[in-house]
This record gives sequence, C-alpha cells and structure tokens, in this order.
Amino acid sequence: MDGAILGELLLVIAIAAAGVALFERLRLPAIAGFLVMGALLGPSGLALTRDPERIRALAELGVVFLLFEIGLELPVEALRRLWRPALLAGGSQVGLTVAAVTFGGHALGLDARSALVLGGLVAMSSTALVMRVLRDRGELDAPHGRLCLGILLFQDLCIVPMLLFVPILTGEVPAAAAPIALAVGKTAAALALVYLASRFAFPWLLARVAELRSRDLFSLLAFLLVLGSAEAAHALGLTRAVGAFSAGLMVAASPYAHQVQAEIEPLRGVLLGIFFTSVGMLFDPLAAFSAAPATLAYVGAVVLLKSAVVLAIVVGVLRQGVRLGVLTALALAQTGEFSFVLAEVASQAGLLAPTLRQVFIAGSLLTLLATPFLMAVAPRVADALGQRIDRAPRIPRAEPAGAPAVVLVGFGLTGRTVARALRACDIRYAVVEANAAAVAAGRGNGEPIVFGDATRRSILERVRVGGARLVSIAISDPVAVRRIVPLVRSLAPAARVVVRTRYVAEMDALYELGASLVVAEEFEATIDLLGAVLRSLGVPANAVQSFADELRDQGYEALRTPPSLLLDPLLSELLDQVGTEWVEVPSGPAAGRTLAELGVRARTGASIVAVRHGGTLLANPPADRALAAGEELLVVGDAEALARLRSLLAGG
Repeated sequence: MDGAILGELLLVIAIAAAGVALFERLRLPAIAGFLVMGALLGPSGLALTRDPERIRALAELGVVFLLFEIGLELPVEALRRLWRPALLAGGSQVGLTVAAVTFGGHALGLDARSALVLGGLVAMSSTALVMRVLRDRGELDAPHGRLCLGILLFQDLCIVPMLLFVPILTGEVPAAAAPIALAVGKTAAALALVYLASRFAFPWLLARVAELRSRDLFSLLAFLLVLGSAEAAHALGLTRAVGAFSAGLMVAASPYAHQVQAEIEPLRGVLLGIFFTSVGMLFDPLAAFSAAPATLAYVGAVVLLKSAVVLAIVVGVLRQGVRLGVLTALALAQTGEFSFVLAEVASQAGLLAPTLRQVFIAGSLLTLLATPFLMAVAPRVADALGQRIDRAPRIPRAEPAGAPAVVLVGFGLTGRTVARALRACDIRYAVVEANAAAVAAGRGNGEPIVFGDATRRSILERVRVGGARLVSIAISDPVAVRRIVPLVRSLAPAARVVVRTRYVAEMDALYELGASLVVAEEFEATIDLLGAVLRSLGVPANAVQSFADELRDQGYEALRTPPSLLLDPLLSELLDQVGTEWVEVPSGPAAGRTLAELGVRARTGASIVAVRHGGTLLANPPADRALAAGEELLVVGDAEALARLRSLLAGG
C-alpha cells in the first residue's frame, strides 16, 4: 500500500476516534462528531489531509457494509410487507420533491436542466445516517423506522435512473424512447441478475464452506460476499449499495446469517466512521461563508420542503397518524450520501455550476449534522402538532356509554389475541390503533376500535381510559410507549398498566414511568425455552410452571443477574418440589405387569394416584392391576422419582 494513503487512512481513523470521544463526552451524536472533525481537519480546514478523494473511495465501503447488514436484519417477508409503503411513499416523495425543487429552482433563475438535477439531489436522503441513528435509538423496528427504511430503499434504487438520466440531459444519449427503454431494460436485467445470484448461489456457497468447519475460510467468504456483490452490481450499472443490500437480504434466508453478521460487524463500524469523516472533509468554510445566505436558504428549504412532503404523504396517501408522519418526516429531512455521487457526475457534465455545487455541499453537510437533533426533538414536535390536528373519529354511537374494563393500545397480533380472549370472557374493551388499515379491518369485524395516536391525551379520553381497570400497551414504537405509560397513569391512577416491549433495556425505565407489569419478549422466549428444556429432563410440569411464574413476579431479576451468580435459593427450591405429571406406559417389559410386581413405590419413590385408559379414569388403582401399553399414569413425585419411574417402565 502507498505510504501516503496509509498515512491519510490512519489520520482519518484518528480524527474519527477523537470526534466520537469528544461528542460522546458532550452527550451529542457520534455521527455529528465525525462530520465536524472531518470539516475542521480536512483540506479546507487545518489541511491535515489534502486529498480526501483517495480516502472517500475506501469510505464508500462503509455504506456497502451498512446496507449488507441491514439486508441481513430484514427478512424477505418483512420486505414484502414494505413494498407497498415503499412504492407509494417513496415514489410520491421522490416525484413531488423533484417536481417542487425543479419548479422553484427554475423560478429563481436556474437553467431547467440544473434545476432538475438539483431536484434529484434534494430528493435523496441518507440511508447510512438515518439507519444508524434509528438503530442507536432502538427504533429500527418501530413503525416510523420501517417506513423510513422502505422510502430510503426506494430512493437508493432511484439513484440508478438518475445517473442514467445525466447523459440524456447533456445530449450524449438521445432523448428518444428506444435509448431510454434500453437503459431501463439494462437496469432491470442487472437487478434480476443480482437477485438470482444472491438468491441461489450465496446460500449454496455458504453451506459448502460451513461443512468444512473452517472459521478463517468462513470469515474470508463473508467479506467476499459483501465486496463481491457490491462490485458485481457496480459493474452491471447499479450502485454498490444496492448490490450489497440484495446480497444481505438473500443471505438472511440462510441458517448462516448470524455468523456472517458477526464476521462483518466490527469492520462496518470503522468504515462508517471513515465515511462520515470523509464527507465532512468536503466542507469548505470559506466558500460556505461567502455564500452564507444561499447556504442557509438551502438548508431551510430542504428541511421544510422534505418534511412537508413526507408528512403529507404519510397522512394523506398512506392514511397514517400525524405522529408517524412527523417522526418519519424529520428523519428524512436531509440530503444523502448518494447525492454527493450524483452531484459529482453532474458537475463533471457541466450541469451544476461551481457556486451551486459549493452551496449544495455546505448545505447538505448542515442537514446531515442537524438530522440527529431533528430526530431527537421529533416526538415533541409531533405532540405539539397533534394538539392542532385531530383526525381521530369518535367512538361509534353503537357503543355503550359506560367506560370499558380494558383499553388496548395497538391492534397487531398481540392486541387481536388479547381482544379475542376478552370477548370470550364477555369483558368490555376498547382499542386505540394508529394504523388506518387495521382500524378499517377491525371495524369490519365489529371491533370497538378507534383511529388515533395514543400519545395524545384527547384520544385516551375519547375511549374513557380513566374508568378502565387495565390498560394493555402492545405497539412496536418504544418512544411512543415511553410517552403513553405516564399519560395513562395520570388519567387512570388505579388502572393496572401492562406493557409489552422487545427491548430489555426499556424495562426499568417503563417501571419508573408507571407501568405495573412489563413483558419483555426476549425474556419470555428464554423462559419458554428453559421450560421446554426442564420438562424434557423430567422436571414436573407444575414445578416448571411455578418456576416460570416466580421469574415473572420478580421482574426477570434472576435472568438479569451476572451468569456467575447462582439462581435465587427460592427458585432452586421450586425446581426440587414434588409435583404431579402424566406418564405414558411404553411398549416393553412393564406392559402386562402389575404395580406390585414392578414395585413402583419402593424402587422409584413415586406414587401412582390414577390411571387413564381411553376415556376411562381409574383413581387409586389397586396394586394387583396390570398395566397396558399406551395407558397414562398420574404420578406424584420429584424430578428424580419421575426419572426413575420412566426408566423402570422402559425396562431399566
């Protein structure tokens, strides 16, 4: 490697590390530290590095690794659910933004071609930045996180036709139907080839390498998949990020996805730091200062325009709540990393004047820098805006006037299941749901469901939450949950508030906010698996159930202690307690013999209190009764007694 390149690479890593350390101490987003340090120490600042282009070529790999990892974390089924909002919201956002910027730019005196290019630049948002902030905030799987991902993926795909459109604007490619159709056909064929290779070749290759049980070979293959898919897509005319995302998506369907992610994750963080630092190096303080009014106007126009467009699409086109619209809008109110690629191509083609290019670069960096802060204040902005815009319908007149016994916040799988149980028990309930489609489906089935954002007091008052005995909160937006819990507690001080969360880290905070019970999906899965293991090892079913109940009553405290500590003595005693369990008589030497001949009590310490044969139940069977294969014995004893009985019945 060239010594100069290595020196600059080490310098960029050192700058990135310094920026993270400083901004973490100031409790500011790490990405903001990357951008600021890159601007201060780059060619236009202290000039510690004079050729950021060489670093940027390596920094692009950070985006490639990020998109590959996002593909790994996003199953194909999830992507199928995202295609409709991605197509509707992404297509509307790109189209409206390009149209608005083109019209506005041309009205301000820009050449029509330059205005169109500027519209394409503004339409893009930063996948790397938004996904990183959503992941850090634990909101990647929240409704606005999934919607952001769908829109961002659509934008990333749009960069390909945008790059193809530049030669048409310059006249290099005739603006005729045939050449344009040929270019679009090549893009579609390239996408098909990338998909087929990722779908069939990668899982087969991973399986063959895994059979060799070589960790070093598996690590090399993981990096080969990331870089090879990116470079192959680039050679076919697509962006490297699209190729990496497609490969990650297909690898996610294989059983080796977690190991692949473990291999690439450390390097991905380093490369992303290099990427954002190198982007910061593009900033020219002198050029930005000389064009300060234009730069500030660009920043304000981009943030306001993109926020307004996304909010209008989410509320008007997707018919979702205002809160979801605000969270999504402020997350996407910046220009993205692919905008810099398009700007470079357009500048070389003479479609972007040098002054406009500097305004774009400076303004884009400021929007990137502002994004973590905009996403942090987005919930408060949503609350403030929600006070002015109330789109929630009132409870249908057919509903009784009295307050429901239970209020369900969220009508996904969990909410629907709870509602079915309440309906079976003839318990009155009301549902609050922010998804218009789920509300329409629920009303079609006769559910007492209203459309609204449960983070707003007026919505909860409409469903008379103050008179409810229990409130169940089961939504996938952790930020909204943290706002709903104290609001419910203030409106219904005596109600029991049960909250479902995916994240263990949320539990203590939710209890402090007023939750009565927090059910953590991760711990519940652990308890279910642990119960299955213990029952398979012969521990009585009622002992396992008591053990699980005690774990829940303690708030999963035993599961959150360090692994080196033993279980609570009370929990250990529960596992040792005597219990009852049904044991089937197998075909073997025990069949046809009496209880006295087997000596069940003397040999095992277990007592048989009932025998079930077909539909007949015999309590306290006599000692001279012969056992038959297939009969079930109700046995009283501890785990060791049950194990000895099973061994005796099997001929041991």
